[in-house]
Amino acid sequence: MKELKLMKGNEAIAHAAIRCGVDGYFGYPITPQSEIMETLMEEQPWLDTGMVVLQAESETASINMVYGGAGCGKKVMTSSSSPGVSLMQEGLSYMAGAELPCVVVNVVRGGPGLGTIQPAQSDYFQSVKGGGHGDYKLITLAPASVQEMADFVDLAFELSFKYRNPAMILSDGVIGQMMEKVELQPFKPRMTEEEIVAKYGDWATTGRTSNRKRNVITSVSLDSEYMEEHNHKLQAKYKACEEDEVRYEEIMCEDADYILVAYGSSARICQKAVEIAREQGIKAGLLRPITLFPFPTKQLQKLAQSAKAMLSVEMSAGQMVEDVKLSVNGAIPVEHYGRIGGIIPSPGEVVDALKSNFIQG
Repeated sequence: MKELKLMKGNEAIAHAAIRCGVDGYFGYPITPQSEIMETLMEEQPWLDTGMVVLQAESETASINMVYGGAGCGKKVMTSSSSPGVSLMQEGLSYMAGAELPCVVVNVVRGGPGLGTIQPAQSDYFQSVKGGGHGDYKLITLAPASVQEMADFVDLAFELSFKYRNPAMILSDGVIGQMMEKVELQPFKPRMTEEEIVAKYGDWATTGRTSNRKRNVITSVSLDSEYMEEHNHKLQAKYKACEEDEVRYEEIMCEDADYILVAYGSSARICQKAVEIAREQGIKAGLLRPITLFPFPTKQLQKLAQSAKAMLSVEMSAGQMVEDVKLSVNGAIPVEHYGRIGGIIPSPGEVVDALKSNFIQG
């Protein structure tokens, strides 16, 4: 049965994890995402579903626990905020190389360094470019509401297992801490080992039997030719993901002269900015990437055929703007507007930036 509740974005993540049949959560507290683990502890899902919830001794330990659970074909996840996710990068690179599914939630705070607990979007590069070493990608979803925080847990697991690759839910302190009504999905039972093998294949270490070989999961090989072949396989997988899994939302783009490009909480701000601009006679629209990888490159290329300019609005010094520029490829001007250090821009500031860059200049 579906339920409607008022809750924080972080709480929604926790409830969604329980309901979608997650086998294990391993994490370490850090603001502004600590409510995810706190809610899981309060709900005590191990009593009803058998879900493991464990506070590890560090972020490095938690991602390696996720690595172990994922190797068994289990639905496992972790969550953290910017500095903590930095500590997980080696493990994420290992998991991408070993082709293991998992879900990582990053509720971004301002940086660099320990920075501030206030919200930011300055982890874009780390999330979509492969923050660790090697040529790999994370499937990256960017929720813009508490409802999407809940919905994207199940979607992230679906994509992660489909492509046998880590998936990230890239949120921030605004979405994580704000409260909205959320429709929670019905409970899904945890999958048995037999169901895991039947649905996803026999790659997991579910045990050697008379009709299956012993599996060894690793990301290391001293054979350069094998590693090149393996890397080509990974790149083909990322290409398939780019072809089939792009998700975005368009708001008032049909006749827009100026396109705002923003994700997450910045997209909510830009939605109001579009309304203000329209009231002032400026034909503005919003393209909201929902998947940051894969990025909606083709849709931006299409919009560039009719729009006059684009403004990438981010709570960062300018990161996603590089992908917007690459997508447009010089067809129209692209500029960046952002606030940094945990400052949230207002819709009016966005409209002023649009004017100063393209209209009044």
